[in-house]
Amino acid sequence: MSFEDALEDLASKIEAYGSTLATEEATKTAVVMPFIGRVLGYDVFNPAEVIPEFVCDVGTKRGEKIDFALVRDDKVQVLVEAKKIGEPLKIEHAGQLVRYFHVSNARIAILTNGRDWHFYTDLDRPNVMDAQPFLRLDLANVDPYILPELKKLTKDEFDLDSVLAAAGELKYVSAVKRAVGELFADQPEDFVRLLILRVYSGSITAKVREVFNGIVRKALAQYVNDRVNDRLKTALKGQSSAVGAAPSVEPAPTVGPTDQRDEIETTLDEVEGYNIVRAIVVSEVDYLRVVARDTKSYCGILLDDNNRKPICRLHFNRGQKYLGLFDSDKQETRVPIDRVEDIYRHADHLRLTAKGYEN
Repeated sequence: MSFEDALEDLASKIEAYGSTLATEEATKTAVVMPFIGRVLGYDVFNPAEVIPEFVCDVGTKRGEKIDFALVRDDKVQVLVEAKKIGEPLKIEHAGQLVRYFHVSNARIAILTNGRDWHFYTDLDRPNVMDAQPFLRLDLANVDPYILPELKKLTKDEFDLDSVLAAAGELKYVSAVKRAVGELFADQPEDFVRLLILRVYSGSITAKVREVFNGIVRKALAQYVNDRVNDRLKTALKGQSSAVGAAPSVEPAPTVGPTDQRDEIETTLDEVEGYNIVRAIVVSEVDYLRVVARDTKSYCGILLDDNNRKPICRLHFNRGQKYLGLFDSDKQETRVPIDRVEDIYRHADHLRLTAKGYEN
């Protein structure tokens, strides 16, 4: 079973019976150990790879135990502390994890309740575990953009230097995304006041604040809808909506006469499929180079917006969805899929295709 399949399978099992896991031990057995074994690829029954109840004596603290220590190259590389499923993850409740991180060789610590997985390192001070995780995984809502970094922590592809190099950006990007989400959801008073000052020249009375609370809520909702609509119109026409430098490729040409182009309907499934493919192949190529072109019969995903570099095609315009995969001779094979997420089952093929154009 591939990395992506293992994640999807475990997520489905949590949804099916997660509510029945009433204890920490049940969570470890049903979720944490399968994650370590099937997703990260360690043999949970081999004490040379996974040490359960890892004893860590630190100072006057004797006999404390870490739930799991993951060993690679004969060294403890990752520490795992588990809580009962559904329990809030607070670093204050994982004292032994923080203490032992300080004196161990491990540079990665994981705190989990089975559904949520928080990954920590020592970005702020050497050998001192950060208070905030650099990566968060929610098995109930997997973010495809973090999968390449998560895969670097698996046994077969363990790349500590690469993970640590990306950890700082991951940490703060995640923090900013959460902060923006909170602004949109809660609309704190100082945020609303800032917007009022930008658009309203009168005195800011209690009545004005009350009126603008509703106005800001409506404006934010409309802004999000506008952004989604813009994404649907542009993301699959070779125009990147990502923040930062634009890819160094020519803009995608229009497909046929203007009236034919207007007949093309870009669907949400095609947008989602495009984002999944881009998240998969980002381990091989810069994501800004991955461009989608929608046509009346299929949505093509290309490297460098080049028709001679097809990564795949999304045939989503009929009842049965097909993923078009290409071999080394650029011959397409259509594979039926039931859901857009099934694209993850072909991640290795997609990465190989993208990497092939680099060679």
